[in-house]
Amino acid sequence: MIGALLVGCGVVGARHAVPLGLEDSAEVSGVGAETIRFWGDELPPNAAAYQAKRVSQLTRSRPELRGGGGRAVMNSLALSGGGPYGAYGAGVLAGWTAAGTRPKFDVVTGVSTGALSAPFAFLGPKYDPALKQVFTQSHTNDIAIMRPVKGLLGGSSLSSNAPLAKLIAHYVTPSFLAEVAAEHRKGRRLLIGTTNLDAGRPVIWDMGEIASSGNPGSVELFRNVLLASAAIPAAFPPSFIKVTADGYSFEEMHVDGGTTRSVFLAPTQLTMGGVDQALGTKPVRRFYVILNGYSMPHYKAVKAHTLDIAGRAVTTLLTNQGVGDLYRLYEFCRRNGIAYNLAYIPEDVPDTSTQAFDPVFMTHLYDVGYEMARRGYPWQHQPPGL
Repeated sequence: MIGALLVGCGVVGARHAVPLGLEDSAEVSGVGAETIRFWGDELPPNAAAYQAKRVSQLTRSRPELRGGGGRAVMNSLALSGGGPYGAYGAGVLAGWTAAGTRPKFDVVTGVSTGALSAPFAFLGPKYDPALKQVFTQSHTNDIAIMRPVKGLLGGSSLSSNAPLAKLIAHYVTPSFLAEVAAEHRKGRRLLIGTTNLDAGRPVIWDMGEIASSGNPGSVELFRNVLLASAAIPAAFPPSFIKVTADGYSFEEMHVDGGTTRSVFLAPTQLTMGGVDQALGTKPVRRFYVILNGYSMPHYKAVKAHTLDIAGRAVTTLLTNQGVGDLYRLYEFCRRNGIAYNLAYIPEDVPDTSTQAFDPVFMTHLYDVGYEMARRGYPWQHQPPGL
């Protein structure tokens, strides 16, 4: 019996992975020139051309960035992972809109649950109602279907994310991509983080470039990247991205971006000096990061069941990793003269959820974030502990 199970595991897990040494040259099948993604832990080889294209787009759409006048302002937003805690970030965005002080972001990044919010945040306040619906009316069964036996006996995960894929497909339509592409042409950027699990490295996807590609598979790829970014390893199945390398077809395994980065803005090696030189001016830069979670592990009694223990362990790991990412971003901002603004769930808001995605608790989180932002959010200007 055990032998049969092991044989079954081997068959289920068979795949055509990119061979070692070709991971840097792999290109997404059918997309053409590889401008839609890059490694998140190093500057891409085409960084200069990438920045030049963006500067050209920005100066056409925003004449104040051409220099010669007062200092223009550039705003960036990063949305972290956090599962159901994403309701807090959704509330902050809507409350910010209600306060009348929410800027139009030049760059929006997202990881995991933040990846699901990021396209809506990128396209602006008109999508606040959609964000509210997603994060206050979703039950666990709207996100995943549990299948622990299949997962333990050779499957790729303990649950199916088919409901989440359906939810993403409902919103991410060809017309939605057309809106993203239109903003991309203005020099704005929507970036989503996944983890290439074969390489063990973060990948940053330029979603506006995907939306602008005109490729017949762009909608499917856009959806697949969002699904991958939210694919907690073992809990949700990975997303398989078809690629070509050295003339052959392979597939990459992509999972939750939070596995390598809970939140990001750009590769840490990037400096703003070259951008400023190309612009001919030094804009005022403001960076806002919404941590969809607590700033430290939060007490919650754990049921003595395998899946509950595993889930809590993963959450605790990602929470602690997230704090380290906040420090990395703070140092990046300090080095580049960027104003750092941080939001996270207040410690006096207890986690009262009774299921993985509890709409009652998520609605409460949304309301807390909304009211804090509507009244004028008390942004923190340093990571917790400094």
